[in-house]
Amino acid sequence: MTQPQHTGGRVNVLTKPEVIGTIEELRSRLIDAQSRIESERAGRGDDAGGTPRIVLVPTMGALHAGHLTLVRRARSLGEIVVVSIFVNPLQFGAGEDLGTYPRTLDADVAALAAEGVPFVFAPTSQVMYPDGDASTRVTAGTVGSLFEGAARPGHFDGMLTVVAKLFNIVGPDVAVFGQKDAQQVFLVERMLADLDFRTRIEVVPIVREDGGLALSSRNRALEPDQRAAARALSAGLADAASVAGQGAEVALQVAHARIDAEPLVKLDYLVVVDPRTFLPVRALHHGPARMLVAALVGHTRLIDNVALELP
Repeated sequence: MTQPQHTGGRVNVLTKPEVIGTIEELRSRLIDAQSRIESERAGRGDDAGGTPRIVLVPTMGALHAGHLTLVRRARSLGEIVVVSIFVNPLQFGAGEDLGTYPRTLDADVAALAAEGVPFVFAPTSQVMYPDGDASTRVTAGTVGSLFEGAARPGHFDGMLTVVAKLFNIVGPDVAVFGQKDAQQVFLVERMLADLDFRTRIEVVPIVREDGGLALSSRNRALEPDQRAAARALSAGLADAASVAGQGAEVALQVAHARIDAEPLVKLDYLVVVDPRTFLPVRALHHGPARMLVAALVGHTRLIDNVALELP
């Protein structure tokens, strides 16, 4: 097993991350890592660093450049980085792609080794849900039933439940999420506030392909013509942002014009929400807002969003 080393108070790796599959082992290894960093600090006479920070990047694997951007941000925020890789069955509904969701653990670990990640937590469903299901769950409330929640009933309850479990297992000081999943970010932040978690959330801007398409593990399922068509989503959002000074209705009209013109894109929703409540903006809303879009391109569901400033 590859052992982590510590340089300048930050955990690095010799060749590859430790892939850990059980809760007990992960907790033990994190305690060991914190103790070693503290000992090294004491040996240098550096007692001002406090307890070494743990930063978690929760993922479902099939890592791409967007995930690696989260990892790089995580490494700047703390001394010990943990990347979790777990395809969570609770957030997949009937007819969704749980069975076919890409699982590429070896490639993911290789990519994380290149980023200097010391620990990968890759539990099985049996480890996370030893009784076959979670009888106690976190509920996402009204916002969890809107937008992605309307299209995927129960998805956000399952997501919040596994995130809460990961926070309790890892005990991170910071957890890093991507802005692409804007509704997820809102719900996680609200859960932290409502349930008084000690973890802080860091949100990283959306990473995009050269043509503007937001990076997603599901993009690999797109055929070339579908990938080209999918760029209408980001283009529509960019068009909306450019006219947001004329109000939400105008922004929606121009976004619809761009997206609806692409026959391979089947729009699910296009909406402008208040980032404070994640509910659709009222007619007289002024200030920050966020436009959300979701669509099917072929059999692949894609989401995206953009910040707006309404007059």
